[in-house]
Amino acid sequence: MFQENSLNINNIFQITSLPEKNQTEIFEKIISSPNIVIERIISNGQITPEDQWYDQETDEWVILLQGEAILNYEDGSNLKLTKGDYLLIPNHVKHRVNYTSKNPPCIWLAIHF
Repeated sequence: MFQENSLNINNIFQITSLPEKNQTEIFEKIISSPNIVIERIISNGQITPEDQWYDQETDEWVILLQGEAILNYEDGSNLKLTKGDYLLIPNHVKHRVNYTSKNPPCIWLAIHF
């Protein structure tokens, strides 16, 4: 049985603060267990440093809910993402974020499994 105060409603589009250009993106875990992590990411012009790559142990399914972004893969290919675009990034596929919009800021939903 649920207790009345145990249910919380949140809104994926509500942003209480934006990261400044010299700050990192905001990563908010929504659900976390040994086999899955669901997180909201807020980007406001942040990119992956040029000398770094994401090389993740898990697969990642990601959808861009707001804004625009460009992903770059180690093989040189680029993907431009706009609102509603989603993709699966298999584990150990090296990638980086080359652009995120500021107006509006990017809101991502990422599922790592």
